[in-house]
Amino acid sequence: MTKMRTVDAAVAILAKEGAIEAFGLPGAAINPFYSAMRAHGGIRHTLARHVEGASHMADGYSRAADGNIGICIGTSGPAGTDMITGLYAAWADSIPMLCITGQAPVAKLHKEDFQAVDIESIAKPVTKMAMTIMEPGQVPGAFQKAFQLMRSGRPGPVLLDLPFDVQMAEIEFDIDAYEPIAVEKPKASRKQLEKALDMLTAAERPLIVAGGGIINAGASEQLVELAELLNVPVIPTLMGWGTIPDDHPLMAGMVGLQTSHRYGNETMLASDFVIGIGNRWANRHTGGLDTYTAGRKFVHIDIEPTQIGRVFSPDFGIASDAGAALDGLIELARERQAATTLPDYSDWVAECIARKGSLQRKTHFENVPIKPQRVYEEMNKAFGKDTTYVSTIGLSQIAGAQLLHVFGPRKWINAGQAGPLGWTCPAALGVVRGKPDETVVALSGDYDFQFMIEELAVGAQFNLPYIHVVVNNSYLGLIRQSQRGFNMEQNVSLAFENINSPETNGYGVDHVKVAEGLGCKAIRVENPSDLPAAFDKAKALMGEFKVPVVVEVILEKVTNISMGVEINGVNEFEELAERGADAPTSIIALLD
Repeated sequence: MTKMRTVDAAVAILAKEGAIEAFGLPGAAINPFYSAMRAHGGIRHTLARHVEGASHMADGYSRAADGNIGICIGTSGPAGTDMITGLYAAWADSIPMLCITGQAPVAKLHKEDFQAVDIESIAKPVTKMAMTIMEPGQVPGAFQKAFQLMRSGRPGPVLLDLPFDVQMAEIEFDIDAYEPIAVEKPKASRKQLEKALDMLTAAERPLIVAGGGIINAGASEQLVELAELLNVPVIPTLMGWGTIPDDHPLMAGMVGLQTSHRYGNETMLASDFVIGIGNRWANRHTGGLDTYTAGRKFVHIDIEPTQIGRVFSPDFGIASDAGAALDGLIELARERQAATTLPDYSDWVAECIARKGSLQRKTHFENVPIKPQRVYEEMNKAFGKDTTYVSTIGLSQIAGAQLLHVFGPRKWINAGQAGPLGWTCPAALGVVRGKPDETVVALSGDYDFQFMIEELAVGAQFNLPYIHVVVNNSYLGLIRQSQRGFNMEQNVSLAFENINSPETNGYGVDHVKVAEGLGCKAIRVENPSDLPAAFDKAKALMGEFKVPVVVEVILEKVTNISMGVEINGVNEFEELAERGADAPTSIIALLD
């Protein structure tokens, strides 16, 4: 056995567990851990400008590729409390992420020592495990357990808090004898899956709802294979967007009150059976449950047993990893296909495709200031199928989900449940770390962009290139729209006359100057006809300088984006597409 500091053992465990990408800020109480990373040399560290930003970077990295676990590191006190929003965003969307904090020495924890806070208690509600490690000998086991928990069942984040004296203590440890603990995931039985498939094939108009659990399981290919075997249309949730490519004939659109397609909602309402796999039945997806569930039966498959029945009671529930369930369903479907006992759903599929080819929203507007719909049309033209989009919340994200196209898993990366403003920029930087040499495009409104704008400097310092499209209407647009129900417009305008930048024409913050001051490139667009050239220039600048490139689009100040309170009652505030020229980048062209 070898005697070493606990932090040296911990860093060796990180490397053996395959977690080698860290984001954070050093400080006095975590410096021993930083010294261990320096001595080891196998953990790459990206210095953030804010600890919350570091947590979102680690989150984005975890979401970027199968098997990734991002690490967020900070000192004691406020560093840990700054991580809470990042932990919440990861916990809410079932993302594995490891946060490591420094702490005051054990003997001073009850003495209100400088920057000593009970981060374990604060973090517990938004983690799978939060632990202040009080004994040096517990360090290897705590890290070992953390990795097992992050990967087992419904994935999620963990926080480990390391008192300074625990970090400096020496223990006997042999990394060669260290082994990760086996990951635990429930698996559906053949009998359970037979019943689920019997219920599906007894229906006339079945649908598969594909959730983010399929992406977490790395099982998107199996989802497509099952859909093709059964010839059953798929409705991805926002977190499951990309499990089936948008241009696949069985991709029937998204459903919901906001991030949905007109044809997706109509198809859901026309269905008589739904099997949900790895999804939560989130309220922005379902709307009113009476409307959502009326006239159809439900099977729910989820890795977390207590998730089944949490929102409404399905007709049948199965606790299973999404990948294991899909593998089992594929095996059964193949057997029934060989026995020619599968129903023919060709007419139902044709009906869904017809809706997809007719119920389109208009995107081609020539207005100045620019209407947001035109921005997404031009983004569809400018960026290819390999593009990964990163977004968080607001009218920009809602309209983006309605109008952009996604062609594979982990190509739409979104803090779906928590939706913290400011997440987009640091998360995009983490995604770039996780997807080097791939095209990453972030999408923000001006307020989301301003929340953690300082993290652009991280992209400049570490050469993390991506394109950040900022749609600027100088408003808290989503809140302004929601205030319509209260007949008010209160505290939602960001506009002011910028005495240093009169060219902003009363829109306030000069995002171009700020981005350039942080070491990035930036372009402002005020006419829709200039968007294609701006996106081409952004791609060229990104390639030349290897830094983030901001494309700020000046929008009309007031636009209401399609949404409602029921999936059969979404309000369409703008003109709808009536011919192909109205929606030139729709997946299926409208007939003139």
